[in-house]
Amino acid sequence: MLALLKLPAHLAYPALAAFVGVESFGVPVPGETALIAAGILAKRGQLNIELVIAIAAAAGIVGDNIGYAIGRTGGRRLLERPGVLDDHRRRVLREGEPFFQRHGPKAVFLGRWIAGLRIAAAWLAGINRMPWPVFLLFNALGAIAWATSVGLAAYLLGPAAERLIKDLGYAGLGLFAAACAAFLLYRRRRKPPAGGDSL
Repeated sequence: MLALLKLPAHLAYPALAAFVGVESFGVPVPGETALIAAGILAKRGQLNIELVIAIAAAAGIVGDNIGYAIGRTGGRRLLERPGVLDDHRRRVLREGEPFFQRHGPKAVFLGRWIAGLRIAAAWLAGINRMPWPVFLLFNALGAIAWATSVGLAAYLLGPAAERLIKDLGYAGLGLFAAACAAFLLYRRRRKPPAGGDSL
């Protein structure tokens, strides 16, 4: 996080997109930490919080869809291939497919807030043949909600946000996201119209 905090604004946005996107398609890099750092930079006036949230959400959606495509093609073939641990690998598919049929949307949406699942959810959805339109919808909703809640938590609370995000849990994060959305709406309404006269 400290490295991102020291980056100039014109490099911080691409770095945020890279970290979030790469983490989302399955590489364990600190994507969420990068989002928290970007939120702190926005609080300092070095970045724009709306742009931080938009970039993190877009990078998460793109990265997850790459991970889904990899899981659906290469990951699936790898598990179905005969060889070592064949029974175990096929059992993963037998148990995974019914789970994703019943709980796939929830797993994809809520997985954004869980470090290990954030990295693996897209692969698992692809491997277990979750329909892509359903994956795309809940992945997009999850990425937007995650980027908004985590980005605004960092913007409003600073470095303490990382601890708060780990301690709040899903319900608390949902409430926090709703409060953050209300704050953004209030902030937008308070802005004077472009070119308007100020008294």
